[in-house]
Amino acid sequence: MNQIRTAQAPLQMGDATKSDVRSQFAALCYRVEDGAPEVLLITSRGTGRWILPRGWPMDGMTPAEAAAQEAWEEAGVRGKVRDLCIGIYAFNKELDDGQRLPCIVSVFPLKVKTLAKEFPEAKQRKRKWFSPAQAASRVNEPELKRLLQQFDPGMLK
Repeated sequence: MNQIRTAQAPLQMGDATKSDVRSQFAALCYRVEDGAPEVLLITSRGTGRWILPRGWPMDGMTPAEAAAQEAWEEAGVRGKVRDLCIGIYAFNKELDDGQRLPCIVSVFPLKVKTLAKEFPEAKQRKRKWFSPAQAASRVNEPELKRLLQQFDPGMLK
C-alpha cells in the first residue's frame, strides 16, 4: 500500500498514486480578544468534526485568495488574508462515493473583520471561536494540531 509519511502517522493512500494527491487551501481565521488570540473552527458537512474552512484551487485566484473565498462560503468570514503559508497538513478527504482522496492543505492566516449571519453554507455548518490550544484539541490532523498550538498572531507582523 502506498503511503505518504508525516511526522506522526502515515497518510493512507489506498490504491492512489503520488499523482492522485490533491492540494487544498485553508484559512486560519483568527481575532484577538482582550489580548488573547482566538481561532474560528467550523464543522464539516459530512461528519460534523471541527475543521478550518478549506477548499480546492480556484481559477484566477492565488492560494490565499482561494482560502479567503472558502472562509466566506463556509464560515461567513470577511477579513484580511495574508499571502503567507504558515503551515501545511495532510488528511484523507472522503468523497461522496466513499473513496478517500489524499490531500495536502496549505494554511493561510486571515484576520477576521466581520462574521456574517447569512452566508452560502450557513445552514450546513456550525462555527465557534476557540483558544488556539482548545482548537488544537478538537481537530484530528496531527500537523494541524501542532500548527494551532503554536499559532501566535504576533508572528505575522
